Amino acid sequence: MHHPYRPARAAALTASLAAALLAAAPAAAQIRNAPAPRALEFAAYIFAASNVCGYRIGTEAFEALLAKQNARAEDVAPRGPFGNRVQTMFALMSNQMALNREQACLAVAGEYGPEGNVAKNVLLPAESTVQPPASGSAQPPSGGSAAKPVQ
Repeated sequence: MHHPYRPARAAALTASLAAALLAAAPAAAQIRNAPAPRALEFAAYIFAASNVCGYRIGTEAFEALLAKQNARAEDVAPRGPFGNRVQTMFALMSNQMALNREQACLAVAGEYGPEGNVAKNVLLPAESTVQPPASGSAQPPSGGSAAKPVQ
């Protein structure tokens, strides 16, 4: 026995499914292909060098190299869509670099430092937290007495 309401129900279901797919189209347009594994490895390597060696990342140079690999900094950031993959590689690379820190830091600086042979200024020397006095005097800038440490 045929129920007269089944075709109408199927048509309504099809219509609602089509509407849902059309509504999802703008969201689907936002989906990007995953960056190449090489881009993720590069980001992890730079993050590990920054972590182990204390280098600062030259944002402009880093982002330019990522862009050449069809990736963005947001893609490889810890909270980015591929951040978990980068974090896993970062941990492994950091551990490896730390085993022979001096050689690893010299090598990565030679590749990506200010005079890098792969790319320049991706890694920059760490900023000094101690600033030299403005003048040649050893007086505190205020001219008053130096603050005593809390005991």
